[in-house]
Order: sequence, then structure tokens, then C-alpha cells
Amino acid sequence: MATTTSAPARISARIGGIAESATLAVDAKAKALKAAGRPVIGFGAGEPDFPTPPAVVAAAQAACADPRNHRYTPAAGLPELREAIAAKTLRDSGFAISPTQVLVTNGGKQAVYEAFATLLDPGDEVLLPAPYWTTYPEAITLAGGVPVVVPCGPEADFLPSVEQLDAARTPRTKVLLWCSPSNPTGAVASRELSEAVGRWAVENDVWVVTDEIYEHLVYDGAEAVSLPVAVPELADRCVVLNGVAKTYAMTGWRVGWLAGPADVVKAATNLQSHLSSNVCNVAQRAALEAVSGPLDAVAEMRTAFDRRRRAMVDLLQAIPGVECPTPRGAFYAYASVHDLLGKELRGARPQTSVELAAAVLEHAEVAVVPGEAFGTPGFFRLSYALGDEDLRTGVERMGKLLAEAR
Repeated sequence: MATTTSAPARISARIGGIAESATLAVDAKAKALKAAGRPVIGFGAGEPDFPTPPAVVAAAQAACADPRNHRYTPAAGLPELREAIAAKTLRDSGFAISPTQVLVTNGGKQAVYEAFATLLDPGDEVLLPAPYWTTYPEAITLAGGVPVVVPCGPEADFLPSVEQLDAARTPRTKVLLWCSPSNPTGAVASRELSEAVGRWAVENDVWVVTDEIYEHLVYDGAEAVSLPVAVPELADRCVVLNGVAKTYAMTGWRVGWLAGPADVVKAATNLQSHLSSNVCNVAQRAALEAVSGPLDAVAEMRTAFDRRRRAMVDLLQAIPGVECPTPRGAFYAYASVHDLLGKELRGARPQTSVELAAAVLEHAEVAVVPGEAFGTPGFFRLSYALGDEDLRTGVERMGKLLAEAR
């Protein structure tokens, strides 16, 4: 009797299990609809609407003509860029590192993946406060780790307490992911909380991967505290992630970095030498100009973001059924839409923030990212890194629709 065998899977389980980036998916859909002639306003992507500073662009243009940049360079990054990143890190956060403790990566996302791939063995657990950026759990899982979600609500400014972290810790806990200022909430941890979390990590032999890419975007007197500076004894078990994307409006240039203990950086460099070799040399030369120069451009952007932040919160708070705490960092508002779920809206009753976001896109032509993407259903994330007029028009258009919910 003949036996039948199923065909082998075409896609590996490891890669097939990766979810598409929700933020990029929303941004792509908004752009596609706009290209098709619909007046969609997108609040999805975390991308400054400002051009890259002229001096940075000029450095890249000059680099294109320099034959040095037409060849392979060290996988860890141009030596002068690693030196400049070390100097910039000391200048901006007070964290003293050597150039050998820096690995230049293809954007912040590669730094995230390589940090977890270097630190985790299969089954190692990573404490992941939620709301979290969509890439974190995917990078952890891809590296063989297990994300352990620690839910954090608006009553605590979406930040975990030491008690919550300790309750979630198990013998398999190896890493804590820390992000302040936060994507998606805009929350900024106080110095007191940062110190307490850092001490807890040291006392429990837990590594910390800390994402500091929004370090310069803080408001209302908030302070972006670097954990290895707040707790120096943590430095030997801490990997700091950063990049030029947000500070210098260089999202498309794809230059990030990780900094940490020399042995971790060396191992991650070995991985990158096989994964992608060096980062584009022209982009590295542009990043060198950026991190070596003044912070005038980010100061101008921060002023605009602050104005938009306050306008967005006021507009969202005016919508019945929407609650929006005031963010103190990054360029996102994280608004609760729990009170609108299950209500009738244009002939339907959206039960989730995914369904409600779809209705907002369809009927108001406004693109937002639902909270499910960040591990906390019932919220919308809206980026205010877009023009003032579009921001006001988009939120008012969404508010007019949501006011119909009964």
C-alpha cells in the first residue's frame, strides 16, 4: 500500500514565524493609498519629516568621489567613526567607552538583532516591558530567546517597577530590554527608577540591552538617563544601542551601533563579518560628520516636535472616548481607545484596536498603528513627526469619525 508524505515546508519555521513590522506595514499602506489618489495622512512611521542636515549630505557627496570608500572596510566600522561614536557617547550621556567597544551596524534594527544573537542561547528569557517596539520580540525569538512580557499601564507612565521585574524573573532570565525615552509611548524613566532598575540588574546578574536612540528628544525638563552611567557597575553587563536615524533625521541612511563590553562587541563583529560585512562607507562618512558636529539640527527639530506634541495631546484629549497621557520623550503619543471598542461606527462594531484602526483608515483616511503591535491592545500610537498642518488635519479628521461611535 502506497504511503503519502507531506511536502517539506518551503519556508523555515524560524523565518516563517517572523511577523511583518507593523509600523512599516501601516506606513506602506498609507503611502500606497496616497499614491492611488486618496488623501491619506499617516501617523505610522517613526521618521522625522526634516531633511538630513546639509553638512551631512555634503560629506556623503564628497565620500562618493573618494576611492577609499569604493572598497571593503573593517566589519566593525570605519576606525574614525568608531572613535567619533565613543567621543559622542561620552559627550551626550557621560558613558566612557573605547572605540573597540563600538560596532557600527546597518541601522538600529541590526544592532538590536546582533545584541540578542550574541547574548542569548536557546531558551534564555528576556524581560520585555510592554508596550514595546515591534522589532524587539521578533529579534529575541529569532535569536532563540523567549520574550517574557511585563505589562505596564498608563497609571505608571508605561514603565515597569522593580517589583514587577522581580516577579517576572526566573532562573532562565538573562536579559532585560530597556528603552527610555520609549517607543511607542514617549515615556521617560526618572533617574531614580533608572538607578533602581540598574541596581536590580546588577544584584540579579541580569544583562541589560538599553535602546537610547531617542536620547536627545525629551521635553518638560525630562532627562534621558543612560543606565551604565546611573549604575557604573552595570557597564560590564550592558549593551547600549543607538544610531543617527532620529537625532539627525537620517532614517534612510541606515547607520546604527551597539556599544558594550569588548568581548560582546568582538563576538557581534564576527557575526556581522559574515552577515553583511561593513556598513555602506558613504553612509558611514555621513554619520561621521553627524556625530562629530554640533547638535543644532536636533535642537531645531526638538522645538518643532515639542509644539506638535502639545497640539496632538490637546486634539486627542478633545475626542470623546480617547485618553492620551502627555509624552515626555521621543515623538509619539500613545492614546487609549478602550472606551470606543464595541461601539457602533459606520455600521460595524470594532472589537479591537486593530479593527478600529482599520475603520479609521477606511472612513477617515488616517493611518495609525494599533496597540496590538506593541503588546498592549486598546491603544493607538500616533507619530507627531510630521508637518503641523497634516497633524491637525489628520487628528481632527479621525476625531470627527470617532465622535460618531455610539
